Amino acid sequence: MKSLILALLMLAVASAAPAAEVADCHLVAGWEQQGSARRFTADNLFEYIDGNAEGYLLYGFVQMQGVTCQLGGESILVDVFEMTDADSAYGVFTANLDPHLPIEKVGMGGQIMPRRALFCKGKYYVELAANPEKDQTAALQAFVREAEKRIPGRSLPPAALSWFPTEKLASVRLIPESVLGLRLLKRGFVAHYEQGQAFVVTEESPESAAAVLSKLRQRFGEAAPAQVADEAFQAYDQYLGGMCMFRKGRYIGGFANMPDPKDATTQAASLAERIPGM
Repeated sequence: MKSLILALLMLAVASAAPAAEVADCHLVAGWEQQGSARRFTADNLFEYIDGNAEGYLLYGFVQMQGVTCQLGGESILVDVFEMTDADSAYGVFTANLDPHLPIEKVGMGGQIMPRRALFCKGKYYVELAANPEKDQTAALQAFVREAEKRIPGRSLPPAALSWFPTEKLASVRLIPESVLGLRLLKRGFVAHYEQGQAFVVTEESPESAAAVLSKLRQRFGEAAPAQVADEAFQAYDQYLGGMCMFRKGRYIGGFANMPDPKDATTQAASLAERIPGM
């Protein structure tokens, strides 16, 4: 029993170590910690992020560690969110970024603004906020640069982002549940285009993907077979417009909100070609 307790304690310390190393005011010389360090779990995150905690929990939030750093009359809040995996960290990042600004090459992606910075790397998402109301871009850049060095894990964005055709692509986000508003599509990436939207959902196996696609086909009563990937159907829905959904191995993908199902099928075929085979 003692060995089990010790192993669990060591696992907890190992899990917390990267977050604790980043939530450190000494990342940048001259800054000192103001007040106590912060730590929140899924049970009490709402105490810190009242009204928006659910947005983090949906993406598989594990814990958050943070500190407030001070230098003279300036302060920077550093909050490190540990998620269940790298895709979830990227999902939280895209949910919080400024869609009007470009994504910078910091970890899997980042943005540094005059009073705010955010980035993700591995299974960690980091937010920084500066006070007072003045341009503190240089200080935020310094914190981000040093924080990125201490975070382990993947620096490449999710592979699924490269599968979506780039022509007239507006944005891509990880949707944590009910992709396209359909409960059968539990979690996946959705790309928005000037016209229509595409999606890719990963199932555990080709068999489970086939079962989900079958249920989707039954949901849309006038669905017709389509020649895309391993199997597919096209249909018209009052909410999703012209649409086509397909299965390729354990992936379910498709195009929706098109004027006509044939248009959706053409776009879906282009998406299917970019998804790697199993």
